[in-house]
Amino acid sequence: TTDPNYREVCSGSTGHAEAVKVSFDPNKVGFERLTEVFFQIHDPTTLNQQGPDHGTQYRSGIFYLDDSQKEIAEKVKAKFQQRWDRPIVTEITPASEFYLAEEYHQRYFEKQGR
Repeated sequence: TTDPNYREVCSGSTGHAEAVKVSFDPNKVGFERLTEVFFQIHDPTTLNQQGPDHGTQYRSGIFYLDDSQKEIAEKVKAKFQQRWDRPIVTEITPASEFYLAEEYHQRYFEKQGR
């Protein structure tokens, strides 16, 4: 689906994942550190689920831009696998087209006073 809306993504039928596009200055923080934080802030062992949300659109994933990022993501995933009893199910796949969510989803935490 090209440029799906929230309802379409939530149906689980588009193949899309809810994701955050992170822009960063590699002189200030590296991709490896960002990947480590990613594995620290969610449960990467739950298939198609994050918190109370279920469906393929809630799968754990790292979408890399180049081979270097892919290698780093795989290395960090292997390191964090040692911390879990269950297998990490985070997919590591090439980034593809990124579609912005509707405006009411932008800066969500700020809008909720968090």
